[in-house]
Amino acid sequence: MIKFTVVTCTYNAAPFLQRTLDSVRHQSYSEVEHLIIDGLSKDDTIRLALDYKQRSDGSGNGHEVNIISEKDNGLYDAMNKGIRHATGTYIVFLNAGDTFPTSETLETVAASVGEGEALPGVLYGDTNIVSESGFVLHPRRLRPPKRLTWRSFKWGMLVCHQAFYARTDLAKQTPYNLDYHFSADVDWCIRIMKACAANHLALRNVGEVVANYLNEGMTDRNHKASLKERFDVMTKHYGWLQTVLLHGWFAVRAIIR
Repeated sequence: MIKFTVVTCTYNAAPFLQRTLDSVRHQSYSEVEHLIIDGLSKDDTIRLALDYKQRSDGSGNGHEVNIISEKDNGLYDAMNKGIRHATGTYIVFLNAGDTFPTSETLETVAASVGEGEALPGVLYGDTNIVSESGFVLHPRRLRPPKRLTWRSFKWGMLVCHQAFYARTDLAKQTPYNLDYHFSADVDWCIRIMKACAANHLALRNVGEVVANYLNEGMTDRNHKASLKERFDVMTKHYGWLQTVLLHGWFAVRAIIR
């Protein structure tokens, strides 16, 4: 049976954390490991996490909740810590403010894998953008293609990080590159998909919205720096000339719109 490891990285995340915890706790799918990787928060984050663990442990839903709170070297270092501790078949990152769209989301993702078939390297789906209050604003502008390859991301990050379920064995061999401070998630997804191609593993579109994403993340607060890093990531994977040409097209497209 497929087991999911959900990783939630936190630092002073109390204002948005509760709805993420509730979303995971209410998943009807039983094989869930929830890792909360905290960077020594100074607000109520740990209190909320401990209360959540107590309620989850006593609910009989089969979920396993583990909390690690210690100093880290930033978000991607915390994510690597989550990868190292993960024991599930697939790993997905759901940070404070992000939620699953319904209580059956993980059931839907698991059901996309046929019984007895080789496990796909990646399961992915659509994403909705939500407000700070959790209200769904609109679908994410970039939509995942029916057929995804590692080359697909040259057109942008077509699959939201929170909607990207990677096989944990691949993730453990492919940690986040800590040289990147804002765009390591883009680089990580591309490298995971390259590993899938090298191992002849499928990338499976679930065909459903699988994540509600709070669009106020680190890259949004550091927009210029993240754009430069993303250009560097694209150049590394797709070459300088192709990256320049594509960014020229992106600029023209933005003007047309």
